[in-house]
Amino acid sequence: MRIRRFENQDQVELHNSYKHLKRWRQERIRKLKLKDYSYRVPNVEPDLPFLARNRDIPSITWIGHSTFFIQLGGLNIITDPVWAGQMAFQKRLAPPGVPIDEMPPIDIVLISHSHYDHLNISSLRRLKGEKLLLVPAGLSNKLRLKGFSRVKELGWWDSVTENGVTFTFVPSQHWTRRNPWDTNSSHWGGWVVEPAAKREAAMEKGGGSGKKQDESVTASRNEAAASLDTGGAVKPGRMEGRGPRPLVSSSPTVYFAGDSGYFRGFKEIGSRFHIDVALMPIGAYEPEWFMGPQHVTPEEALQAFEDVGANWFVPMHYGAFKLADDTPREALDRLEAERLRRGLNQERVILLPHGETWRLADGSEV
Repeated sequence: MRIRRFENQDQVELHNSYKHLKRWRQERIRKLKLKDYSYRVPNVEPDLPFLARNRDIPSITWIGHSTFFIQLGGLNIITDPVWAGQMAFQKRLAPPGVPIDEMPPIDIVLISHSHYDHLNISSLRRLKGEKLLLVPAGLSNKLRLKGFSRVKELGWWDSVTENGVTFTFVPSQHWTRRNPWDTNSSHWGGWVVEPAAKREAAMEKGGGSGKKQDESVTASRNEAAASLDTGGAVKPGRMEGRGPRPLVSSSPTVYFAGDSGYFRGFKEIGSRFHIDVALMPIGAYEPEWFMGPQHVTPEEALQAFEDVGANWFVPMHYGAFKLADDTPREALDRLEAERLRRGLNQERVILLPHGETWRLADGSEV
């Protein structure tokens, strides 16, 4: 039986051959000796009692790398759960924000693609709960062979609704491989998570297609962004410290981008959804000749954030593993420099430490 191979929207050349990999590894041996990995993403004490009892207040907790614990619509949702202590031969740079044995029971698992730093079978098995795995097309059979029975696979723009929350699998520019024979045999992408009622309303306003938000939705997005960027004021210095977190909505829409190079699909995602919070990768971009087609730079991540029209930006995919030649500090410094260049209000970039829970609404709004 012929294996189906998935493709990107654009015919971009991905430098993912073993020849390219060998060249990068040879360069990397020299570069890593000059890199400063003394900076660590801070870890804070997680609010475990709140996470255990909460089923009402929407919240986002960064575990690390691309793993977020999202509580929305009464569901406990986890993205790309990876608690591994090392990746290949590289030890984890900072511990996960919440120990896996202290995680609340999981209802929904969102997998963006099958690379090992996003799909860790051991972590999946250790998570408690009657979890439903939502995965890209082509991946469900592999997971069933691993013993997971509750699996649904989706293609790009497919949606599924669970307990009043709609999950839509959206495009990214990337690739997949777990062994030498299965390259691109499963798809890749991101996830948009939103209350089902919000999705239904958007579909009705868009003439039932969901492909285009109407003018009133676009106007409300612009109004919200303007209120956050009052006068275009910015604050000097690095994005350090915790500070008060903004209240977003009692029914927010969250976009988890997965892994992606920069591509036109970000604008299409923005045209279909009214996104409140975008969880965007900023690391594993160097060397750009190798990583560029598959991982955005910090500058491209902010451009993608503007493309999708989100109100708040949460950086991810940095600080946990040495996946490429950039360091966590370099990624954050480039992100801050680009934020200043764009005149983007500092309050719109939410720099979470590992373990912090950002409550998107207070109890009175729920």
